[in-house]
Amino acid sequence: MEFLNESFGFLFQYPLWAVIVSMVIVATLLAFWGTPLWVWAIAGFITLWGFSAPTWAIWVFGGLVVLFNIKVIRRYALTAPLMKLLDALNFLPAISETERTAIEAGNVWVDAELFSGKPDLNRLANESYPELSEEEQAFLEGPVEELCSMVEDWDVYVRKGFTQKQWDYMREHKFFGLIIPEEYGGLEFSASAHSAIIAKLSSRCGPLATTVMVPNSLGPAELLMHYGTQEQKDHYLPRLATGEEMPCFALTEPTAGSDAGAMTAEGEVFKGDDGELYIRLNFTKRYITLAAISTLIGLAFKLRDPENHLGKGEYPGITCALIPSDTEGIILGRRHDPMGVPFYNCPIDGEDAVVSVDQIIGGPDQAGNGWQMLMESLGVGRGISLPAQSLGGAKVATRALGAYTAIRRQFGINIGKFEGIEEPMARIGGFTYLMDAARRYTCGGLDIGEKPSVVTAIAKYNFTELGRQIVNDAMDIQGGAGISRGPRNIFAHSYISLPIAITVEGANILTRSLMIFGQGAIRCHPYAYDEIDALTKGDLKAFDNSFWKHVGHVGRNEARALIMSLTRGVIASSPVGGPAKKYYKKLSWASASFAFLADIALGSYGGGLKIKEKISGRFADILSWMYLATATLRRYDAEGQREEDRAFFEWSMEYAFGQIQEAFDEIYSEIKVPGLSWLFRGPIAMWSRLNRIGSKPSDKLGHKVAQAMQQRGETRDHITEGIYIPKDADQALGRYEHAMKLLEEAEPVYKKIYVATKKKELPKTQPRFVIDKALEKGIITEDEAKHIRKAEEARIDVVEVDEFTLEEYENQTPSTPKFEDSAEAKDITP
Repeated sequence: MEFLNESFGFLFQYPLWAVIVSMVIVATLLAFWGTPLWVWAIAGFITLWGFSAPTWAIWVFGGLVVLFNIKVIRRYALTAPLMKLLDALNFLPAISETERTAIEAGNVWVDAELFSGKPDLNRLANESYPELSEEEQAFLEGPVEELCSMVEDWDVYVRKGFTQKQWDYMREHKFFGLIIPEEYGGLEFSASAHSAIIAKLSSRCGPLATTVMVPNSLGPAELLMHYGTQEQKDHYLPRLATGEEMPCFALTEPTAGSDAGAMTAEGEVFKGDDGELYIRLNFTKRYITLAAISTLIGLAFKLRDPENHLGKGEYPGITCALIPSDTEGIILGRRHDPMGVPFYNCPIDGEDAVVSVDQIIGGPDQAGNGWQMLMESLGVGRGISLPAQSLGGAKVATRALGAYTAIRRQFGINIGKFEGIEEPMARIGGFTYLMDAARRYTCGGLDIGEKPSVVTAIAKYNFTELGRQIVNDAMDIQGGAGISRGPRNIFAHSYISLPIAITVEGANILTRSLMIFGQGAIRCHPYAYDEIDALTKGDLKAFDNSFWKHVGHVGRNEARALIMSLTRGVIASSPVGGPAKKYYKKLSWASASFAFLADIALGSYGGGLKIKEKISGRFADILSWMYLATATLRRYDAEGQREEDRAFFEWSMEYAFGQIQEAFDEIYSEIKVPGLSWLFRGPIAMWSRLNRIGSKPSDKLGHKVAQAMQQRGETRDHITEGIYIPKDADQALGRYEHAMKLLEEAEPVYKKIYVATKKKELPKTQPRFVIDKALEKGIITEDEAKHIRKAEEARIDVVEVDEFTLEEYENQTPSTPKFEDSAEAKDITP
């Protein structure tokens, strides 16, 4: 008893709760501030001295201080045995060469800040948010506007393609050379301009946007610019810029879709009779856009070199090469039918097609480097084309439905006043504001040279998913008018084509469950990749350095998550004031909780996390919505915190944090932590649900968004800026705009009729049926009667749907053949 009293008696000099609470508070604060180990050592000694600890306890603590602070001792006493144990357990995920290349493709950007648990909010709030140059804006307002006016979506679907005049215009104005440098005859536009152009084209016609965006995305031009030899650039880029060469890129195969590394396309190096080196190609590719009309094929294949002519061994690896379409053995001329959407999507086959080794992109020295080329190019392209296309459709929905719901009346009132309609309208308007923010933010990063593959995967996945929700909501609101195809219909073709955007450039299920968090957890985490790399190489020093920093990182984020949660993020700083301030604080809170929980998952599942795709997908949702929230905050501040946009901004932010909370709740319900699952699924989950980081936007906020969409003026114009709006009232969107204008101008007349109806001076019926009686009774003037007649005619014209004679329907002839006659229109070969 005397020994126990001497050893532990110091604890009883103070209340036990005071000792425990003091130690927890000190440890939590030190962790929160991220203090180095030597500070912990000093704090520990002070604490032991303050509580009059016995000498032996101070010596034990001193030994631990030496063990953890002197790297040489720590390395051999702790880290080396740990490395052997982790290696024996196969704890960390094995990374194949193809996975390593994919992970290393591009770089990390603001995604690393969000993954850190302690994001630099000043950096996030000051990232590039560029405007278009004068030249880019002029192109958007000139050639892009003109091309949109030349193309009608319904005619494209009926003809199943474009006319010769439209193809010629695209070539003449270098629509296929948007990204090609000026020195090679291209336009050399920024990612922001490229994106804005695709968004505007897609607001007019989806197949038009697809046809323009593919040559400017992953394809020969992109690869040549970064990897081509000077001779290849000089020869091909000027021809690609003017459309003299029509490119395609062949990657996907019947048995190699998402797993492109499983491709069977093969090229074998051999020496010809002339002593030169050639490649004999055999392949089957499918889903290749523009292939049937291409003149130049970018081809990905596995290269074999049995006699090692290139000096890279028998199997150099995946290689990219340029194949002229008229090469003997290349089989073209067929098309797929993707949901009936009339863009060229085709199979390609090659049977003993022979090309020079000089056709390898970058020349023979780049043999085997094709996978790296593809991953880096895809990593950029995902952030531009499909997000822009989705945004173009979103802006059209916001503008068109704002008009339609103000025009269409049921039960005597505009349908936009019904709460059941307001709910999907708020989603449409809020998503559009958020998507435009994320497009600008992402392209701003690309414009300054960033290549953030995780961020672009976030953009591709979330834009197309939000686009799907928007189109579904649009179809629900329009009802019968939405499902009746024809030149009047704005949304049916978008609805039909959406699965294509969901599928291509990395199917969305794969992108969410594997790429965003799976790649982000390794690449964006400050220590995970270095640990895996060091463990793989058996590098004790590097592993020791990364592992113990990682341990400190976990402790810091645990403390930050705890304190942020207890204070609801109030103690976090904000780089701006105003309505955005509280959301920046919430972002810090979300990042701390996410980073800590991500490390718990990595530690609990180890290498098995790769196949835990449901958990991984929920982490991907949190990372995605943190990024989308960051971009929205940046937009609101960059545009001067416009009061007119505040409802759209706040709806977007509330929705984002609501999605983050939902993902956290699902993770807590399912995560397995050895020995501690009960803690995360029980008390922590309960606390998270009580102390929510976010919830759905309020009905009041949704009402403000929906009503703003239904009012003509600067706010509506600002939210939908950058789309094509026909001036012709005989075209679908132009018809909506025309009717909305007339109805707003006639509003005072409608009020006179309404008041007269309430007084029973006029019968209770639709206004158009009492115009003559109102005029007769002097309730309205002759001019007012003319005005309201025009408004009512325009209203009825909007709610009409297309109808066809039996012959028209069976033959699917264009209702308004505006450009060339049918025979000429069929000649679309470039």
